[in-house]
Amino acid sequence: MKWQGRRKSSNIEDRRGQSAGGFGGGGRGISPMLLIPLFRLLFSKVGLIIVAVLLALMFLTGTNPIALLQQFVGGEPQYAQSTTYTPSPEEQALADQTAVVLADTEDFWSKEIPGYRAPTLVLFSGQVNSACGLASSASGPFYCPDDEKLYIDLSFFNEMERKFGAAGDFAQAYVVGHEVGHHIQKLTGTMDKVNAMRGQLSDVEFNKLMVRVELQADFYAGVWANHTQKATGFMEPGDLEEALNAASAIGDDRLQKQATGRVVPDSFTHGTSAQRVRWFRKGFESGDVSQGDTFNATEL
Repeated sequence: MKWQGRRKSSNIEDRRGQSAGGFGGGGRGISPMLLIPLFRLLFSKVGLIIVAVLLALMFLTGTNPIALLQQFVGGEPQYAQSTTYTPSPEEQALADQTAVVLADTEDFWSKEIPGYRAPTLVLFSGQVNSACGLASSASGPFYCPDDEKLYIDLSFFNEMERKFGAAGDFAQAYVVGHEVGHHIQKLTGTMDKVNAMRGQLSDVEFNKLMVRVELQADFYAGVWANHTQKATGFMEPGDLEEALNAASAIGDDRLQKQATGRVVPDSFTHGTSAQRVRWFRKGFESGDVSQGDTFNATEL
């Protein structure tokens, strides 16, 4: 994939080397500027009532009380810098490449969707706090619709190659394109409609719905690759095969077989290897966003 020397997105938030928590670990820290109003609140009569309520919520829901207290005094969450982070040259190359891919998605989707609002890509290491909660590197890349951010620990790309045999820079580009596909679902209202169904369906039925969500994101990644190739010629021989191999490598059936030796279709949430390959290929070959209605497709 030809990415060197090309535009890099500025919508990057680099949290590598930062701890995901402040007070007590695993939570968000509080800015020193908030400490004075916080203490004033805590030592008032109203504050004592609030503390009692927050402690009750903590025991009932597991909510971080520090994060809740911060909501009462205002301000943005602060992230504690745990170390001075110096990435290896190889990791920095991955970061630069990812920024170029994100820029390519911005160029395409801003033409496709009027008033396109680009997502922010958060680079992290180890674990990270998002508006969707705390996540670790083991979760893999993910999109949080609540803050419209993509989260990636770049070590995942090494895991793709080492554990799943999905090597190559375009395999990595496919992952970014897929997560941006979820952002498109957020902007078009699809994500909100699906989330509204949670609790109204059985776990098995909701899993089937999530498969259609993931396959549509694969399709959107293929559409993006189609148009970006036409606009820039960034793909090289073998790149398409890298993306298809990556899509196949992270199919539910293949991952379950590799992990447990058996396959449980009712637990699928992302689709089989064949389905993921089919929908990415369909997006790439058609380049037509309107052909990606996985929710009404009779065959996935």
